[in-house]
Amino acid sequence: MGSGIWSTDVYDAADRYRRSTGRSAFSYSDSGARTVHPALDPRDAMRESRDSAEHPRSTPVAVLFDVTGSMRTVPRVLQTKLPQLLGLLQRQGYASDPQIMFGAIGDATCDRVPLQVGQFESDNRMDDDLGRIVLEGGGGGQMSESYELAMYFMARHTVTDNWEKRGRRGYLFIIGDELAYKQVKAREVARLTGDDLAEDVPLRQVVDEVTRRWDTYYLLPAGSHYAGNATVLDFWRDLLGQNAVVLDDLDAVCETIALTIGLGEQAIDLDEGLRHLDRAGSTATGTVSKALARLGRGRRAEVSTLPTFRDTASGVTRL
Repeated sequence: MGSGIWSTDVYDAADRYRRSTGRSAFSYSDSGARTVHPALDPRDAMRESRDSAEHPRSTPVAVLFDVTGSMRTVPRVLQTKLPQLLGLLQRQGYASDPQIMFGAIGDATCDRVPLQVGQFESDNRMDDDLGRIVLEGGGGGQMSESYELAMYFMARHTVTDNWEKRGRRGYLFIIGDELAYKQVKAREVARLTGDDLAEDVPLRQVVDEVTRRWDTYYLLPAGSHYAGNATVLDFWRDLLGQNAVVLDDLDAVCETIALTIGLGEQAIDLDEGLRHLDRAGSTATGTVSKALARLGRGRRAEVSTLPTFRDTASGVTRL
């Protein structure tokens, strides 16, 4: 997947049409949908980011967000800022041939739609996937959501040429404000994905699996119910280290994602990225600067302990 080219003109035209007709960008959810859209159903699904003549060096980016409680506003913010995210990734050259997948996370113990996962897209179909997300707004009230199921899906139900051909990890951003459950429960996996697990999988094992192929970040934004909660932040820093990032402003989420990728791809350093935001008139510069200061400069989405693979672009065999 991932064919086509993003067009801000097409995005703007669709936005004008929705405004003129009074339709929501999230019409599927706002019309009362309470079941997962078929295009986002994780059952028996594999999500692929592939190279093509149009996109010869794809960079996969997955953005999965909690849509329970106060976090249900996150996809609406992302939808309005898609042009800024794509503009930084493409026009500023932060990543080659970005292919973006959006998904949503709920609570498998009580929500009707606890996991929704789109496809990797390079064009305006990523906006379509956002619009298909059910903004359930539930959650169990126990300071935990099913982030572990989302990581399980990313670890075992995604395939990317970036990894298979070049040995490079993709980028995974989880936006939330609560803890993950400590086990991936076999019965929940069977119900949601169709996988038949012999036993539950410990959270740490799933984190190890997903971080092998995905440069994984947890973004904890201001305005969420548990923003600033030390228990939540310590939990994610124990799992992901410095990649657990606090945001002072939810509106800065797209710029934070874009600059994190730019740093990981060594396309920019932090100072250069912040100058790009200033020149673009972004109000997120201060928030992004503070959030990303912990990540350091020139981080790579690459693993050095890989088996030998063949770089098909250069014909060179590498370790």
